[in-house]
Amino acid sequence: MPSTAKQLLDKIRALPLPTQVRIMNVCGGHERSITMAGLRSALPSTIELIPGPGCPVCICPEEDIYLAIQLALHEPIILLAFGDMLRVPVNVPKAAIRTLEQAKAAGADIRPIASPTEAVTIAKANPNVTIVFFVAGFETTCAPVAAMLAQGIPDNLLLLMSGRLTWPAVALLLDSDTPAFDALIAPGHVATIMGAEQWRFVVEQHQIPTAVAGFTTESLLAAIYSVLRQLLDAKLLLDNCYPQVVNSEGNRKAQQLLQTSFTVIDAPWRGIGVIPHSGFELNAALAAHNVRLHFPDYVSAARKNAGTMPAGCDCASVVLGKIKPNECRLYGSACTPRQPVGPCMVSDEGACRIWWASGIKQSTAITLEPY
Repeated sequence: MPSTAKQLLDKIRALPLPTQVRIMNVCGGHERSITMAGLRSALPSTIELIPGPGCPVCICPEEDIYLAIQLALHEPIILLAFGDMLRVPVNVPKAAIRTLEQAKAAGADIRPIASPTEAVTIAKANPNVTIVFFVAGFETTCAPVAAMLAQGIPDNLLLLMSGRLTWPAVALLLDSDTPAFDALIAPGHVATIMGAEQWRFVVEQHQIPTAVAGFTTESLLAAIYSVLRQLLDAKLLLDNCYPQVVNSEGNRKAQQLLQTSFTVIDAPWRGIGVIPHSGFELNAALAAHNVRLHFPDYVSAARKNAGTMPAGCDCASVVLGKIKPNECRLYGSACTPRQPVGPCMVSDEGACRIWWASGIKQSTAITLEPY
């Protein structure tokens, strides 16, 4: 197997490719590496790289963000969240408080944190205050949260769980009538925790070539070359192009911690709907730390437009690989990183934000077909 980026590109360019090959890269980190390295322009024009649903900020339920805002505004709590979540808008009138950042500016005690250990530290430093940790993220985020729980947490620390599993979203796409891709680049960080074998269903159940990739240009190109060769040779397999950290079984200790702390539930994904077996919730043994049970009056999906994307925002279609980021109707006009309308323009794992940062400033909006 060639090892340098140039060698891999030469190998890819030499392949007798069909008219079009659509390759979905699930992970937001992959999308960032692909875009910033300029791989789309370096690869043959017949290869289309499609950003997938691997941005936790983008798919975090709107109603959970709204719940966090309302608790922070109306209860004597300290609310903790990972930094990107503070700027994600919810579906309320523009005159109302629409983000955690705005709630903070209005006087709510909201603090961005970078790791679960900070939540424990803040809870211990404020023993007479209820601390709410808003947990949004995939398996790689939820595993250290599970480790935190296993070590024991203060009684005053509650969790608002919005964690999600990655593979069910891909399964949803593949179970649709017209899957948007011919090959899959599986997420390296998730596979580090859950194991490469978690993605075997894509090959065996859907006959789609799959390769796990890391985040270097070389690893991504190796994965692209692998799935292209699989298509051309009609010999499908699950290829691990990130063997430095990924093995077939994953991190068994991390998996055990996830199983010990959480129950897997049917869960909503913003703009997409409920995906079966895709969410992490605290299990019964940890119910005392479940914020939804402590503040049941705030838990409601009955609000007008609850759970949806803002009017005109096509983030859901971007997340599902149905359109390119700059084909969103609001991209670059009403929606920019300075004033994001949709969540895909907020996070550095959101495809719209990544494309904007790479220099794509204009929309090429298309007319969306219903789906």
